[in-house]
Amino acid sequence: MGWLDDETGLEKCAANYTPLTPLSHLRRAADLFAGREALIYGRTRRSYAEYAARVSRLASVLARHGVQPGDVVSTILPNIPAHAEAHFGVPACGAVLNAINTRLDVDTVAYILGHGGAKVLLSDSAFVELARAACATLDTPPLIIEVADREAGFAPSGAFLEYEALLASGDPGFEWVMPQDEWESLALNYTSGTTGRPKGVVYHHRGAYLSTLSQPMSWRMTLFPRYLTIVPMFHCNAWCHPWMIPALGGSIICLRDITARGIYHAIAQEGATHFGGAPIVLQTLIHAAEEDRLPFAHIVEVFTAGAPPPAATLAAIEPLGFNVTQVYGLTETYGPDTECLWHEGFDALDAEERAEVKARTGVAMPFMEGLTVLTPDSMQQVPRDGAALGEIMHKGNGVMKGYYKNPTATAEAFRGGWFHSGDIAFQHPDGYVKIADRAKDIIISGGENVSSVEVEGVLMKHPAVALAAVVAKPDDKWGEVPCACIELKSGAQASEAELIAFCRTWLAGFKTPKLVVFMELPKTSTGKIQKFDLRTQVRDL
Repeated sequence: MGWLDDETGLEKCAANYTPLTPLSHLRRAADLFAGREALIYGRTRRSYAEYAARVSRLASVLARHGVQPGDVVSTILPNIPAHAEAHFGVPACGAVLNAINTRLDVDTVAYILGHGGAKVLLSDSAFVELARAACATLDTPPLIIEVADREAGFAPSGAFLEYEALLASGDPGFEWVMPQDEWESLALNYTSGTTGRPKGVVYHHRGAYLSTLSQPMSWRMTLFPRYLTIVPMFHCNAWCHPWMIPALGGSIICLRDITARGIYHAIAQEGATHFGGAPIVLQTLIHAAEEDRLPFAHIVEVFTAGAPPPAATLAAIEPLGFNVTQVYGLTETYGPDTECLWHEGFDALDAEERAEVKARTGVAMPFMEGLTVLTPDSMQQVPRDGAALGEIMHKGNGVMKGYYKNPTATAEAFRGGWFHSGDIAFQHPDGYVKIADRAKDIIISGGENVSSVEVEGVLMKHPAVALAAVVAKPDDKWGEVPCACIELKSGAQASEAELIAFCRTWLAGFKTPKLVVFMELPKTSTGKIQKFDLRTQVRDL
Protein backbone atom coordinates (compact mmCIF):
# COMPACT_ATOMS: atom_id res chain seq x y z
CA MET A 1 0.00 0.00 0.00
CA GLY A 2 1.34 3.40 -0.94
CA TRP A 3 4.06 2.09 -3.23
CA LEU A 4 4.39 2.80 -6.96
CA ASP A 5 4.27 -0.13 -9.31
CA ASP A 6 7.96 0.32 -10.11
CA GLU A 7 10.20 1.64 -7.30
CA THR A 8 13.47 0.77 -9.06
CA GLY A 9 16.20 3.20 -7.99
CA LEU A 10 13.99 4.91 -5.40
CA GLU A 11 15.86 3.63 -2.36
CA LYS A 12 17.02 5.67 0.58
CA CYS A 13 20.48 7.12 0.13
CA ALA A 14 22.72 9.79 1.64
CA ALA A 15 21.25 12.40 -0.71
CA ASN A 16 17.59 11.87 0.18
CA TYR A 17 17.51 10.59 3.76
CA THR A 18 19.08 11.63 7.06
CA PRO A 19 17.98 10.39 10.48
CA LEU A 20 16.22 13.17 12.34
CA THR A 21 18.13 14.58 15.33
CA PRO A 22 18.11 17.90 17.21
CA LEU A 23 21.89 17.95 16.84
CA SER A 24 21.21 19.23 13.32
CA HIS A 25 19.74 22.45 14.73
CA LEU A 26 22.95 23.58 16.40
CA ARG A 27 25.13 22.50 13.50
CA ARG A 28 22.96 24.62 11.17
CA ALA A 29 22.84 27.56 13.60
CA ALA A 30 26.64 27.61 13.90
CA ASP A 31 26.76 28.17 10.15
CA LEU A 32 23.81 30.50 9.53
CA PHE A 33 23.78 32.42 12.81
CA ALA A 34 27.47 32.22 13.76
CA GLY A 35 27.68 35.74 15.16
CA ARG A 36 24.31 35.87 16.89
CA GLU A 37 23.95 35.55 20.66
CA ALA A 38 23.20 31.96 21.60
CA LEU A 39 23.76 31.85 25.38
CA ILE A 40 23.31 34.68 27.86
CA TYR A 41 24.10 34.41 31.56
CA GLY A 42 25.07 37.42 33.61
CA ARG A 43 28.18 38.82 31.98
CA THR A 44 28.56 35.71 29.82
CA ARG A 45 27.66 36.17 26.16
CA ARG A 46 28.36 33.36 23.70
CA SER A 47 27.74 33.37 19.97
CA TYR A 48 26.54 30.34 18.05
CA ALA A 49 30.05 29.82 16.72
CA GLU A 50 31.39 29.76 20.28
CA TYR A 51 28.51 27.58 21.47
CA ALA A 52 29.12 24.93 18.81
CA ALA A 53 32.88 24.98 19.41
CA ARG A 54 32.39 24.42 23.14
CA VAL A 55 29.97 21.57 22.40
CA SER A 56 32.63 19.99 20.20
CA ARG A 57 35.23 20.41 22.91
CA LEU A 58 32.92 18.77 25.46
CA ALA A 59 32.17 15.86 23.15
CA SER A 60 35.87 15.31 22.53
CA VAL A 61 36.68 15.43 26.26
CA LEU A 62 33.99 12.87 27.05
CA ALA A 63 35.24 10.57 24.30
CA ARG A 64 38.80 10.97 25.58
CA HIS A 65 37.65 9.85 29.03
CA GLY A 66 36.19 6.64 27.67
CA VAL A 67 32.58 7.57 26.89
CA GLN A 68 31.39 5.37 24.04
CA PRO A 69 28.24 5.68 21.89
CA GLY A 70 25.30 4.41 23.94
CA ASP A 71 26.93 5.21 27.29
CA VAL A 72 25.11 7.43 29.77
CA VAL A 73 26.44 10.80 30.91
CA SER A 74 24.61 12.33 33.87
CA THR A 75 24.32 15.92 35.06
CA ILE A 76 23.43 17.57 38.37
CA LEU A 77 23.26 21.12 37.10
CA PRO A 78 20.97 24.14 37.38
CA ASN A 79 19.95 26.22 34.35
CA ILE A 80 23.40 27.50 33.42
CA PRO A 81 25.21 27.53 30.05
CA ALA A 82 27.09 24.31 30.81
CA HIS A 83 23.77 22.47 31.05
CA ALA A 84 22.69 23.74 27.64
CA GLU A 85 26.10 22.70 26.28
CA ALA A 86 25.63 19.21 27.73
CA HIS A 87 22.35 18.84 25.83
CA PHE A 88 24.36 18.87 22.62
CA GLY A 89 27.84 17.81 23.78
CA VAL A 90 26.72 14.51 25.29
CA PRO A 91 24.85 13.23 22.21
CA ALA A 92 27.55 14.72 19.95
CA CYS A 93 29.85 11.95 21.19
CA GLY A 94 27.07 9.38 20.74
CA ALA A 95 26.18 9.19 24.43
CA VAL A 96 22.81 9.48 26.19
CA LEU A 97 22.10 12.49 28.42
CA ASN A 98 20.70 11.84 31.90
CA ALA A 99 19.81 15.14 33.60
CA ILE A 100 19.16 14.54 37.31
CA ASN A 101 16.90 16.63 39.53
CA THR A 102 19.13 18.77 41.76
CA ARG A 103 16.73 18.46 44.71
CA LEU A 104 16.82 14.70 45.06
CA ASP A 105 18.28 12.97 48.10
CA VAL A 106 21.54 11.03 48.07
CA ASP A 107 19.85 7.62 47.93
CA THR A 108 17.70 8.49 44.91
CA VAL A 109 20.60 10.10 43.05
CA ALA A 110 22.68 6.99 43.71
CA TYR A 111 19.84 4.79 42.44
CA ILE A 112 19.57 6.80 39.20
CA LEU A 113 23.33 6.76 38.61
CA GLY A 114 23.47 3.03 39.23
CA HIS A 115 20.34 2.11 37.30
CA GLY A 116 21.36 4.24 34.32
CA GLY A 117 24.97 3.09 34.47
CA ALA A 118 26.41 6.61 34.18
CA LYS A 119 30.05 6.75 33.04
CA VAL A 120 30.53 10.48 33.71
CA LEU A 121 28.73 12.92 35.99
CA LEU A 122 28.84 16.68 35.44
CA SER A 123 28.07 18.35 38.77
CA ASP A 124 27.66 21.98 39.73
CA SER A 125 29.84 23.06 42.67
CA ALA A 126 26.73 23.59 44.81
CA PHE A 127 25.82 19.90 44.41
CA VAL A 128 29.23 18.30 44.24
CA GLU A 129 29.00 16.92 47.80
CA LEU A 130 25.66 15.35 46.86
CA ALA A 131 27.39 13.84 43.83
CA ARG A 132 30.31 12.61 45.89
CA ALA A 133 28.06 11.00 48.51
CA ALA A 134 25.89 9.30 45.89
CA CYS A 135 28.89 7.98 43.97
CA ALA A 136 30.47 6.66 47.17
CA THR A 137 27.68 4.07 47.45
CA LEU A 138 28.26 2.63 43.95
CA ASP A 139 30.53 -0.25 42.99
CA THR A 140 31.40 1.42 39.68
CA PRO A 141 30.88 5.15 40.19
CA PRO A 142 31.01 7.62 37.32
CA LEU A 143 33.85 10.06 36.82
CA ILE A 144 32.85 13.37 38.44
CA ILE A 145 33.55 16.58 36.54
CA GLU A 146 32.92 19.72 38.57
CA VAL A 147 31.24 22.69 36.89
CA ALA A 148 32.23 25.80 38.84
CA ASP A 149 29.67 28.52 38.11
CA ARG A 150 31.83 31.62 38.40
CA GLU A 151 28.89 33.92 37.58
CA ALA A 152 27.28 32.67 40.80
CA GLY A 153 30.50 33.09 42.78
CA PHE A 154 31.72 29.49 42.82
CA ALA A 155 35.39 28.58 42.44
CA PRO A 156 36.59 25.05 41.66
CA SER A 157 37.01 22.95 44.80
CA GLY A 158 40.16 21.33 43.44
CA ALA A 159 38.88 17.88 44.40
CA PHE A 160 37.67 16.92 40.91
CA LEU A 161 38.41 17.43 37.25
CA GLU A 162 37.12 20.89 36.34
CA TYR A 163 34.81 21.61 33.42
CA GLU A 164 36.40 24.76 32.00
CA ALA A 165 39.92 23.38 32.25
CA LEU A 166 38.85 20.24 30.42
CA LEU A 167 37.05 22.21 27.71
CA ALA A 168 40.19 24.27 27.16
CA SER A 169 41.98 21.04 26.30
CA GLY A 170 39.18 19.77 24.08
CA ASP A 171 39.07 19.64 20.29
CA PRO A 172 36.86 22.36 18.70
CA GLY A 173 37.04 20.40 15.43
CA PHE A 174 35.78 17.12 16.91
CA GLU A 175 33.52 15.35 14.42
CA TRP A 176 30.11 14.86 15.98
CA VAL A 177 28.74 11.33 16.20
CA MET A 178 25.42 11.72 14.41
CA PRO A 179 22.82 8.97 14.87
CA GLN A 180 22.62 6.32 12.18
CA ASP A 181 19.04 5.58 13.21
CA GLU A 182 16.67 8.25 14.55
CA TRP A 183 15.33 5.64 17.00
CA GLU A 184 18.69 5.74 18.80
CA SER A 185 18.42 6.94 22.39
CA LEU A 186 19.05 10.62 23.05
CA ALA A 187 18.10 11.13 26.70
CA LEU A 188 17.24 9.17 29.84
CA ASN A 189 14.93 11.06 32.20
CA TYR A 190 13.66 9.72 35.51
CA THR A 191 10.12 10.21 36.78
CA SER A 192 9.53 11.75 40.19
CA GLY A 193 9.19 8.39 41.92
CA THR A 194 6.74 9.62 44.57
CA THR A 195 5.20 6.17 44.95
CA GLY A 196 8.33 4.07 44.52
CA ARG A 197 11.64 4.06 42.69
CA PRO A 198 11.69 6.48 39.74
CA LYS A 199 11.34 4.97 36.28
CA GLY A 200 13.80 5.76 33.50
CA VAL A 201 12.07 7.32 30.50
CA VAL A 202 13.99 6.92 27.23
CA TYR A 203 13.77 9.56 24.48
CA HIS A 204 14.80 8.97 20.87
CA HIS A 205 16.27 11.52 18.47
CA ARG A 206 13.19 11.50 16.25
CA GLY A 207 10.74 12.43 19.00
CA ALA A 208 12.89 15.26 20.30
CA TYR A 209 13.49 16.63 16.80
CA LEU A 210 9.80 16.66 15.93
CA SER A 211 8.94 18.29 19.25
CA THR A 212 11.43 21.08 18.55
CA LEU A 213 9.72 21.87 15.23
CA SER A 214 6.16 21.45 16.51
CA GLN A 215 6.34 23.60 19.63
CA PRO A 216 7.32 26.81 17.78
CA MET A 217 4.09 26.49 15.76
CA SER A 218 2.08 26.07 18.94
CA TRP A 219 3.91 28.99 20.52
CA ARG A 220 3.57 31.18 17.42
CA MET A 221 7.35 31.65 17.49
CA THR A 222 9.20 33.47 14.73
CA LEU A 223 12.95 33.73 14.18
CA PHE A 224 15.28 34.93 16.93
CA PRO A 225 13.20 34.51 20.10
CA ARG A 226 14.86 35.37 23.41
CA TYR A 227 13.97 32.39 25.56
CA LEU A 228 14.25 32.53 29.36
CA THR A 229 15.10 29.24 31.10
CA ILE A 230 12.66 28.70 33.95
CA VAL A 231 11.65 25.09 33.34
CA PRO A 232 14.61 23.14 34.80
CA MET A 233 16.76 21.45 32.19
CA PHE A 234 16.52 18.30 34.32
CA HIS A 235 12.73 18.32 33.84
CA CYS A 236 11.93 16.69 30.47
CA ASN A 237 15.09 18.42 29.19
CA ALA A 238 13.31 21.76 29.81
CA TRP A 239 10.52 20.49 27.54
CA CYS A 240 13.08 20.03 24.70
CA HIS A 241 13.56 23.82 24.52
CA PRO A 242 17.41 23.80 24.69
CA TRP A 243 17.35 21.70 21.51
CA MET A 244 14.62 23.87 19.96
CA ILE A 245 16.00 27.40 20.25
CA PRO A 246 18.96 26.94 17.85
CA ALA A 247 16.52 25.94 15.10
CA LEU A 248 15.20 29.51 15.30
CA GLY A 249 18.53 31.25 15.81
CA GLY A 250 17.27 32.38 19.21
CA SER A 251 19.02 33.26 22.44
CA ILE A 252 18.82 31.23 25.65
CA ILE A 253 18.84 33.48 28.72
CA CYS A 254 19.93 31.32 31.64
CA LEU A 255 18.43 31.94 35.08
CA ARG A 256 19.96 29.94 37.89
CA ASP A 257 17.57 30.98 40.67
CA ILE A 258 13.89 31.49 39.84
CA THR A 259 12.73 34.69 41.54
CA ALA A 260 10.30 37.43 40.54
CA ARG A 261 13.18 39.92 40.44
CA GLY A 262 15.23 37.64 38.20
CA ILE A 263 12.36 37.06 35.80
CA TYR A 264 11.41 40.73 35.54
CA HIS A 265 15.07 41.66 35.03
CA ALA A 266 15.45 39.11 32.23
CA ILE A 267 12.35 40.51 30.50
CA ALA A 268 13.10 44.20 30.96
CA GLN A 269 16.91 44.18 30.61
CA GLU A 270 17.61 41.14 28.41
CA GLY A 271 14.43 41.35 26.33
CA ALA A 272 13.12 37.86 27.11
CA THR A 273 10.17 37.12 24.84
CA HIS A 274 9.22 33.58 25.88
CA PHE A 275 9.40 31.31 28.90
CA GLY A 276 7.75 28.17 30.19
CA GLY A 277 6.82 27.41 33.76
CA ALA A 278 4.36 25.94 36.22
CA PRO A 279 1.42 28.00 37.54
CA ILE A 280 3.49 28.73 40.66
CA VAL A 281 5.73 30.88 38.46
CA LEU A 282 2.71 32.89 37.34
CA GLN A 283 1.71 33.33 40.97
CA THR A 284 5.23 34.55 41.76
CA LEU A 285 4.88 37.27 39.14
CA ILE A 286 1.34 38.21 40.13
CA HIS A 287 2.30 38.66 43.79
CA ALA A 288 5.76 40.14 43.25
CA ALA A 289 6.78 42.99 45.52
CA GLU A 290 6.75 46.37 43.81
CA GLU A 291 10.52 46.75 44.18
CA ASP A 292 11.05 43.48 42.27
CA ARG A 293 9.09 44.61 39.22
CA LEU A 294 10.58 46.32 36.18
CA PRO A 295 8.53 47.84 33.34
CA PHE A 296 8.61 46.32 29.86
CA ALA A 297 6.84 47.26 26.66
CA HIS A 298 6.40 43.94 24.85
CA ILE A 299 4.05 40.99 25.39
CA VAL A 300 5.80 37.95 26.83
CA GLU A 301 4.54 34.59 25.54
CA VAL A 302 4.25 31.97 28.27
CA PHE A 303 3.76 28.21 28.13
CA THR A 304 2.41 27.02 31.46
CA ALA A 305 2.11 23.39 32.53
CA GLY A 306 2.72 21.10 35.46
CA ALA A 307 -0.75 21.56 36.96
CA PRO A 308 -3.95 22.98 35.50
CA PRO A 309 -3.76 26.77 36.06
CA PRO A 310 -6.86 28.16 37.75
CA ALA A 311 -8.86 30.58 35.60
CA ALA A 312 -8.32 33.22 38.29
CA THR A 313 -4.55 32.98 37.82
CA LEU A 314 -4.85 33.38 34.06
CA ALA A 315 -7.15 36.36 34.47
CA ALA A 316 -4.67 38.06 36.82
CA ILE A 317 -1.43 37.45 34.88
CA GLU A 318 -2.38 38.64 31.40
CA PRO A 319 -2.97 42.33 32.26
CA LEU A 320 0.64 42.42 33.50
CA GLY A 321 1.95 41.87 29.96
CA PHE A 322 1.90 38.09 29.58
CA ASN A 323 -0.03 35.97 27.07
CA VAL A 324 -0.44 32.52 28.55
CA THR A 325 -1.01 29.29 26.65
CA GLN A 326 -1.67 26.20 28.69
CA VAL A 327 0.22 23.16 27.51
CA TYR A 328 0.23 19.67 28.97
CA GLY A 329 2.36 16.60 28.84
CA LEU A 330 4.44 14.23 30.91
CA THR A 331 8.03 13.10 31.16
CA GLU A 332 6.91 10.24 28.91
CA THR A 333 5.81 12.66 26.15
CA TYR A 334 8.96 14.81 25.91
CA GLY A 335 7.23 17.45 28.01
CA PRO A 336 4.27 19.24 26.42
CA ASP A 337 2.43 17.48 23.64
CA THR A 338 -0.91 19.29 23.90
CA GLU A 339 -1.84 22.97 23.69
CA CYS A 340 -4.91 25.02 24.47
CA LEU A 341 -5.09 26.19 20.88
CA TRP A 342 -6.73 29.60 20.60
CA HIS A 343 -8.95 30.41 17.65
CA GLU A 344 -11.17 33.27 16.57
CA GLY A 345 -14.27 31.56 17.92
CA PHE A 346 -13.08 32.38 21.43
CA ASP A 347 -12.52 36.10 20.78
CA ALA A 348 -16.12 37.11 21.50
CA LEU A 349 -16.09 35.60 24.99
CA ASP A 350 -16.08 37.87 28.00
CA ALA A 351 -13.04 37.99 30.26
CA GLU A 352 -14.20 35.30 32.67
CA GLU A 353 -15.21 32.93 29.87
CA ARG A 354 -11.88 33.52 28.09
CA ALA A 355 -10.01 32.60 31.25
CA GLU A 356 -12.07 29.43 31.62
CA VAL A 357 -11.29 28.41 28.03
CA LYS A 358 -7.59 29.14 28.51
CA ALA A 359 -7.61 26.84 31.53
CA ARG A 360 -8.48 23.87 29.30
CA THR A 361 -5.84 21.24 28.72
CA GLY A 362 -6.41 21.53 24.97
CA VAL A 363 -5.71 19.46 21.89
CA ALA A 364 -2.77 17.55 20.46
CA MET A 365 0.25 19.48 19.17
CA PRO A 366 1.09 18.93 15.49
CA PHE A 367 3.77 16.29 16.13
CA MET A 368 1.32 13.98 17.93
CA GLU A 369 -0.83 11.45 16.12
CA GLY A 370 -3.56 11.34 18.70
CA LEU A 371 -4.76 12.61 22.05
CA THR A 372 -8.15 11.67 23.44
CA VAL A 373 -10.04 10.50 26.52
CA LEU A 374 -10.83 6.79 26.78
CA THR A 375 -12.19 4.49 29.44
CA PRO A 376 -8.97 2.81 30.66
CA ASP A 377 -10.39 -0.72 30.90
CA SER A 378 -12.45 -1.01 27.71
CA MET A 379 -10.41 1.59 25.77
CA GLN A 380 -13.63 3.15 24.46
CA GLN A 381 -14.00 6.83 23.64
CA VAL A 382 -15.89 8.71 26.36
CA PRO A 383 -18.77 10.91 25.18
CA ARG A 384 -17.62 14.41 24.22
CA ASP A 385 -20.14 16.03 26.51
CA GLY A 386 -17.90 18.01 28.87
CA ALA A 387 -18.79 15.69 31.75
CA ALA A 388 -17.99 12.00 31.17
CA LEU A 389 -14.69 11.07 32.78
CA GLY A 390 -11.96 8.88 31.35
CA GLU A 391 -8.18 8.71 31.08
CA ILE A 392 -6.11 10.91 28.78
CA MET A 393 -4.37 8.75 26.17
CA HIS A 394 -1.46 9.77 23.93
CA LYS A 395 -0.21 8.33 20.66
CA GLY A 396 2.51 9.39 18.24
CA ASN A 397 6.16 10.27 17.75
CA GLY A 398 6.10 12.31 20.95
CA VAL A 399 5.77 9.25 23.16
CA MET A 400 8.86 7.74 24.81
CA LYS A 401 10.57 4.58 23.64
CA GLY A 402 9.64 3.06 26.98
CA TYR A 403 10.88 2.62 30.54
CA TYR A 404 14.55 1.65 30.80
CA LYS A 405 15.08 -1.92 32.03
CA ASN A 406 11.38 -2.23 32.84
CA PRO A 407 9.51 -4.07 30.06
CA THR A 408 6.56 -4.88 32.32
CA ALA A 409 5.86 -1.23 33.12
CA THR A 410 6.39 -0.33 29.45
CA ALA A 411 3.86 -2.90 28.27
CA GLU A 412 1.29 -1.72 30.81
CA ALA A 413 1.82 1.94 29.86
CA PHE A 414 1.28 1.09 26.15
CA ARG A 415 -1.66 -1.27 26.68
CA GLY A 416 -4.21 -1.05 23.86
CA GLY A 417 -1.92 0.87 21.53
CA TRP A 418 -2.04 4.13 23.51
CA PHE A 419 0.13 5.63 26.24
CA HIS A 420 -1.86 5.70 29.47
CA SER A 421 -1.22 9.00 31.23
CA GLY A 422 -2.95 8.34 34.53
CA ASP A 423 -4.69 11.72 34.20
CA ILE A 424 -8.48 11.79 34.51
CA ALA A 425 -10.29 14.21 32.19
CA PHE A 426 -13.40 14.98 30.21
CA GLN A 427 -13.70 16.16 26.62
CA HIS A 428 -15.74 19.02 25.22
CA PRO A 429 -17.80 18.63 22.03
CA ASP A 430 -15.10 20.53 20.10
CA GLY A 431 -12.50 17.97 21.15
CA TYR A 432 -10.76 20.09 23.78
CA VAL A 433 -9.68 18.04 26.79
CA LYS A 434 -9.88 19.31 30.36
CA ILE A 435 -8.06 17.54 33.17
CA ALA A 436 -10.24 16.73 36.14
CA ASP A 437 -7.50 15.14 38.23
CA ARG A 438 -4.75 12.63 38.46
CA ALA A 439 -6.31 9.21 38.97
CA LYS A 440 -4.71 9.06 42.42
CA ASP A 441 -6.03 12.54 43.32
CA ILE A 442 -9.73 11.96 42.61
CA ILE A 443 -11.68 12.16 45.90
CA ILE A 444 -14.51 9.64 46.27
CA SER A 445 -16.93 11.02 48.82
CA GLY A 446 -20.05 8.98 49.54
CA GLY A 447 -19.66 7.29 46.14
CA GLU A 448 -19.42 10.61 44.28
CA ASN A 449 -16.28 11.62 42.42
CA VAL A 450 -14.88 15.01 43.46
CA SER A 451 -12.30 16.68 41.20
CA SER A 452 -9.66 18.35 43.36
CA VAL A 453 -8.83 20.59 40.38
CA GLU A 454 -12.39 21.90 40.26
CA VAL A 455 -12.43 22.73 43.97
CA GLU A 456 -9.00 24.34 43.74
CA GLY A 457 -10.21 26.51 40.87
CA VAL A 458 -13.03 27.86 43.06
CA LEU A 459 -10.74 28.50 46.04
CA MET A 460 -8.33 30.42 43.82
CA LYS A 461 -11.11 32.88 43.05
CA HIS A 462 -11.08 34.05 46.68
CA PRO A 463 -9.10 37.30 46.97
CA ALA A 464 -7.07 36.13 49.99
CA VAL A 465 -5.89 32.82 48.48
CA ALA A 466 -2.49 32.62 46.82
CA LEU A 467 -2.37 28.83 46.34
CA ALA A 468 -4.80 26.00 47.00
CA ALA A 469 -4.43 22.25 47.02
CA VAL A 470 -7.30 19.90 47.76
CA VAL A 471 -6.70 16.32 48.87
CA ALA A 472 -8.71 13.45 50.26
CA LYS A 473 -9.03 13.07 54.01
CA PRO A 474 -10.31 9.72 55.36
CA ASP A 475 -13.79 9.96 56.85
CA ASP A 476 -15.73 7.31 58.78
CA LYS A 477 -19.07 8.26 57.25
CA TRP A 478 -18.25 9.30 53.67
CA GLY A 479 -15.08 7.30 53.07
CA GLU A 480 -13.23 10.44 51.98
CA VAL A 481 -13.95 14.16 52.17
CA PRO A 482 -12.20 17.10 50.49
CA CYS A 483 -9.60 18.88 52.62
CA ALA A 484 -8.33 22.26 51.40
CA CYS A 485 -4.71 23.19 52.09
CA ILE A 486 -4.34 26.94 51.64
CA GLU A 487 -1.42 29.31 51.24
CA LEU A 488 -2.65 32.88 51.78
CA LYS A 489 -1.38 35.95 50.00
CA SER A 490 1.12 38.02 51.95
CA GLY A 491 -0.76 40.16 54.47
CA ALA A 492 -4.14 38.60 53.65
CA GLN A 493 -6.47 36.93 56.12
CA ALA A 494 -9.27 34.40 55.80
CA SER A 495 -10.90 31.92 58.13
CA GLU A 496 -11.83 28.29 57.60
CA ALA A 497 -15.53 29.11 57.87
CA GLU A 498 -15.19 31.94 55.36
CA LEU A 499 -13.55 29.75 52.73
CA ILE A 500 -16.00 26.89 53.21
CA ALA A 501 -18.92 29.30 52.85
CA PHE A 502 -17.29 30.78 49.74
CA CYS A 503 -17.03 27.32 48.16
CA ARG A 504 -20.68 26.58 48.94
CA THR A 505 -21.73 29.45 46.67
CA TRP A 506 -19.98 27.72 43.73
CA LEU A 507 -20.04 23.98 44.44
CA ALA A 508 -22.39 21.16 45.34
CA GLY A 509 -22.34 20.27 49.02
CA PHE A 510 -20.39 17.02 48.61
CA LYS A 511 -17.64 18.90 46.75
CA THR A 512 -17.24 21.57 49.41
CA PRO A 513 -14.15 21.19 51.64
CA LYS A 514 -14.97 19.85 55.08
CA LEU A 515 -11.66 21.02 56.53
CA VAL A 516 -9.34 23.94 55.69
CA VAL A 517 -5.68 23.94 56.74
CA PHE A 518 -3.51 27.04 56.36
CA MET A 519 0.15 26.36 55.55
CA GLU A 520 3.02 26.89 53.16
CA LEU A 521 2.38 24.24 50.54
CA PRO A 522 5.17 21.73 49.85
CA LYS A 523 6.39 21.97 46.25
CA THR A 524 8.71 20.14 43.91
CA SER A 525 11.61 21.86 42.17
CA THR A 526 9.34 22.46 39.16
CA GLY A 527 6.64 24.13 41.26
CA LYS A 528 4.22 21.22 41.49
CA ILE A 529 2.43 20.92 44.80
CA GLN A 530 3.30 17.64 46.50
CA LYS A 531 -0.14 16.23 47.18
CA PHE A 532 1.19 12.90 48.42
CA ASP A 533 2.88 14.87 51.23
CA LEU A 534 -0.34 16.78 51.97
CA ARG A 535 -2.39 13.58 52.13
CA THR A 536 -0.04 12.30 54.81
CA GLN A 537 -0.21 15.56 56.76
CA VAL A 538 -4.01 15.80 56.85
CA ARG A 539 -4.77 12.10 57.35
CA ASP A 540 -5.10 12.30 61.14
CA LEU A 541 -6.34 15.89 61.54
